[in-house]
Amino acid sequence: MLQRIWRDCDWTIIICTLLLVAMGVVAIGSATHINQTGLHFSTLVAKQLIFFLINIALVIGIQFLDYHKLKDWANGIYIVTIMLLLAVIFVGTSALGAQRWIQLGPITLQPSEFSKLLMIICMAKMLESRYNKLDTFKSLVVPILYVGIPILLVFMQPDLGTSLVYIAIFVGMLFVSGIRLRLVRIIATVGVLLMPLAWFVLKDYQKQRILVFMNPDIDPFGSGYHIIQSKIAIGSGTIFGKGLFNGTQSQLNFLPENHTDFIFSVIGEELGFIGCIFVLILLFMLIYRSIKVAYSCNDRFGMLLATGIGSMLCFEVLVNAGMTMGIMPVTGIPLPFISYGVSALTTNMISVGILLNISMQRCLLYTSDAA
Repeated sequence: MLQRIWRDCDWTIIICTLLLVAMGVVAIGSATHINQTGLHFSTLVAKQLIFFLINIALVIGIQFLDYHKLKDWANGIYIVTIMLLLAVIFVGTSALGAQRWIQLGPITLQPSEFSKLLMIICMAKMLESRYNKLDTFKSLVVPILYVGIPILLVFMQPDLGTSLVYIAIFVGMLFVSGIRLRLVRIIATVGVLLMPLAWFVLKDYQKQRILVFMNPDIDPFGSGYHIIQSKIAIGSGTIFGKGLFNGTQSQLNFLPENHTDFIFSVIGEELGFIGCIFVLILLFMLIYRSIKVAYSCNDRFGMLLATGIGSMLCFEVLVNAGMTMGIMPVTGIPLPFISYGVSALTTNMISVGILLNISMQRCLLYTSDAA
């Protein structure tokens, strides 16, 4: 079995993942290196490394399973997802103005991160039976309600960023499910026309983030501080950067949340344009391989799973990298495999494990057919 996994696994996915996590650990170490000399592996770095090793074991374990079994567990997974999101509302802990976490001893878990992958599994099963049947508004009612419940629960935390990730995943999976383009055009038009009404359901800080996105200088020492410092950090890195542990914005605490939401800014300042491009190429390769796996998959469930994972990664990269450069509003969406976070890292690693499993099952089918 191990020989088969070694032979049939997608090494592009594995190598890109390992390089991304390695760069993330180094960037986290630099971001938390304040007032230290030499290499200093902080508690955050140690925790990220420990959970990465645990996740490697999970990824290997996933390869011994048939991903089709996830379809049989989808209904139970959906119930567990709803229960986790409800638990956040009733017993969750608050930080930075939002209630998104559950404290389990020394470990802080963010159920909304896990719920993204869990919902990809559930949506894949739900849309598989509706493949090429999404041709009327009536046919969209059940899928929208199915996805709308967890989206609403996440939005109530409040977590607008993760809610948007849900929507991006759903749209990507609808597209490959054969939704009629006429419906897409109508829904998009209605959505644009109703967009001004969304202003009235946003929290005050969310409204401020949108205003700051359009003009950071309206509150340079408040809501606009993050993005201003982020752009200074990235711009000051020029082509080759200032060198690891030598960034001024990060090391002198000018850049807030530099090990989580704004980790890309640390890379831009210390490794420059070259470092940023290298990270983006690795992420692009992962997204490309997920699309490739979906395209070559021999069953609809696997195709939808790979599409959902690719949509999730693509949206998170666009939003996180975009907000650090001022071309997207500031949200709490982490940069996959790079930002510090046990929940996000685990979700992404399990997603990679599922991609590898789908790819390996496809290789096994081709091998048996050839025989």
